[in-house]
Amino acid sequence: MNYSKPEKRGSFLNFSLKSELIKAIKELGFEHPTPIQGKVIPHLMSSSRDLIASAQTGTGKTAAFGLPLLELTNTEDGMVQTLILCPTRELCIQITNDLLSYSKYLRRINILAVYGGVKIENHIRSLKRKPQVIVGTPGRTKDLIRRKKLFVGNIQRLILDEADEMLSMGFKDDLESIFKATKKDKQVLLFSATMTPKVIDVTKKYMKNSLDIAVAPVNRAADNVEHIYYMVQARDRYEVVKRVADMNPNIYGIVFCRTRRETKEVANKLMNDHYNADTIHGDLSQAERDDVMKRFRKHQIQILVATDVAARGLDVEDLTHIINFNLPDDDEIYIHRSGRTGRAGKKGKSLVIVHGREIRKLKDIERKSGITFTKKKVPNGLDICKKRLYALIDKIEKVNVNEEQIEPFLPYIYDKLNWLDREKLIKHFVSAEFNRYLSYYKNSKDINIEVSDRGSAKKRKRNRRKFFNSKKDNRKNRGNKRNKTRRRRR
Repeated sequence: MNYSKPEKRGSFLNFSLKSELIKAIKELGFEHPTPIQGKVIPHLMSSSRDLIASAQTGTGKTAAFGLPLLELTNTEDGMVQTLILCPTRELCIQITNDLLSYSKYLRRINILAVYGGVKIENHIRSLKRKPQVIVGTPGRTKDLIRRKKLFVGNIQRLILDEADEMLSMGFKDDLESIFKATKKDKQVLLFSATMTPKVIDVTKKYMKNSLDIAVAPVNRAADNVEHIYYMVQARDRYEVVKRVADMNPNIYGIVFCRTRRETKEVANKLMNDHYNADTIHGDLSQAERDDVMKRFRKHQIQILVATDVAARGLDVEDLTHIINFNLPDDDEIYIHRSGRTGRAGKKGKSLVIVHGREIRKLKDIERKSGITFTKKKVPNGLDICKKRLYALIDKIEKVNVNEEQIEPFLPYIYDKLNWLDREKLIKHFVSAEFNRYLSYYKNSKDINIEVSDRGSAKKRKRNRRKFFNSKKDNRKNRGNKRNKTRRRRR
């Protein structure tokens, strides 16, 4: 599949969408269609041909299929016309909310999300309102069809979003069951970040004469994402995360770990060190998971720690940092991780923490993905203290003083601090916020390592062994000489 060339930025007006849709997306800040929107929207508006689109999260694919399906929905018909399947509850809710935002000025259109983690009776009641668009996870959708509460025999469009994720999560049987419940002449739209063998099997089995569209993954050659790696000993990985967080007071990012246990450990350390952090993992209930994500989207959590599995389907805007606590084995996984930042023209950073033995793996990702990593030094204590001090001064300088509200407290404040002159007062206020950084980093060490350092260490060990072995040999030789001398004397 060849990637399409970037097109000139056009206008949504060129797609002949309803004025209600245009009004809604303008309010959302949509100005120009993304490459995938420029390809998919006109196709869906004019053709019933199947479509296979290779595109990652963050390329604008929800609007790419969402705007035309809303345009084409017959609001006079209470039957389900479009079924959208996605891998996770979070993505299901997100797509539904996006569609509701696009359709806010459309009348008589009903969109329903169905997913696990809530009572199925709630969804059964909601189905009585006759939604035209269903967004669902495969398991819950299949269950509703099996119970004969959801009828999809006449749907016009079946959309598979993040098909690779759905199949990797074991939904193959559910998808096949849903396909069998639908009519053969429907339009199938498949969106996938990667065309895995399982995805290809689905396309061969259920799609015919499809149009293939490929949009270059957002970060294969993205100028707005800086790819950085730090080289440290494995035991210093958490210290890197801490120093990066301290160096970036406004950090808003995700730390990716390899295991569930590791996510818990890293998140607990961050919270114990007084960072606004939390984690999502498989041991959380759906309600707990929803609460964490709600707080994260509201920026009440600055750092979210997660595994790739737990983070599937998460699409959060304005992320500043992606921190790879462990380097993934697959270059596609790294692409997917790093693609969560640097969106909508904003700059982002994808950081990788490696030790000496992982350099080869890093080079493999560079070669396969076209990404260039820049090696940087982990900030030292002095750098961090400077950054935090200047950030504090900027904050104090720009703070909005409410004269009216603070007025009643001023007499006490003046009386309490009257003994301090201007210079001492400044020192006291700065130290109140700044002392913990000075204290922590007072005797901080340089944790950066070089590949050559490891080689030198090995060399030193070899030389040390040679030295001790030579001393042993010398002692042995001296002992042999003494024995010979004794034998001669006898």
